[in-house]
Amino acid sequence: MPRYKLVIEYDGGPFRGWQRQADDPTVQGAIEAAVLRFSGESVRLTCAGRTDAGVHAIHQVAHCDLVKEWRTDTVRDALNAHLRPQPVAILSAEIVPETFDARYSAIRRHYRYRILNRRSPAALTRAHVWHVPWPLDAGLMHEAAQRLTGRHDFTAFRAAECQANSPVRTLERLDVSRVRMGLQEEIVVATCARSFLHHQVRAMVGTLMLAGCRRLTADDVADILRTGDKSRCGPLAPAAGLTFVGVDYGTG
Repeated sequence: MPRYKLVIEYDGGPFRGWQRQADDPTVQGAIEAAVLRFSGESVRLTCAGRTDAGVHAIHQVAHCDLVKEWRTDTVRDALNAHLRPQPVAILSAEIVPETFDARYSAIRRHYRYRILNRRSPAALTRAHVWHVPWPLDAGLMHEAAQRLTGRHDFTAFRAAECQANSPVRTLERLDVSRVRMGLQEEIVVATCARSFLHHQVRAMVGTLMLAGCRRLTADDVADILRTGDKSRCGPLAPAAGLTFVGVDYGTG
């Protein structure tokens, strides 16, 4: 039975997240329905990282098994045809060994968070950024972010409903930079780790925002991490600004 690896792009705005739900539209549900219409087979997709409602992806990875061995370009094009007009696209499909698992074979997941940092609101990108109209210092945010890298107990940045067995994670990267394109002023937060806690990235970004407007220092952020004191964290950054941008497999 061939196993197909799918690379997927989607706008999370219309969906209640990745994971299939009985009554609400989800990305997983949309793709599984497209597989059924295309192949006549009911499948259950496994993805690299489940995203919350409103979170986007430009390089999500999932796998499924089909009885028939189809040409991979046929799988890609047929699924895209059946997904229209939903904002989901299959970028590629390939046959992989049955030992490949989109979730458990992953060694690193990458996310990007975009903050529109200007007085005027977004017109074209409003569903993909967090609009923060007051000035932010990206340098101070980056300095504070470095206090969060490494292996730590991230209880302070964990959702109350998080089901992970442990709050300990190893954050490999958390970089903050300012990007200017004409009058578009964005602060971009790039992060990667083997795995993240529920809401961890959005919680960290909300706290870094307070560092950027000088309401917290880098030492304050380190102390929040050390004590696990959620009451001192910033607001949970909106889902719209977060995008799953890639996943690494293999070694190294």
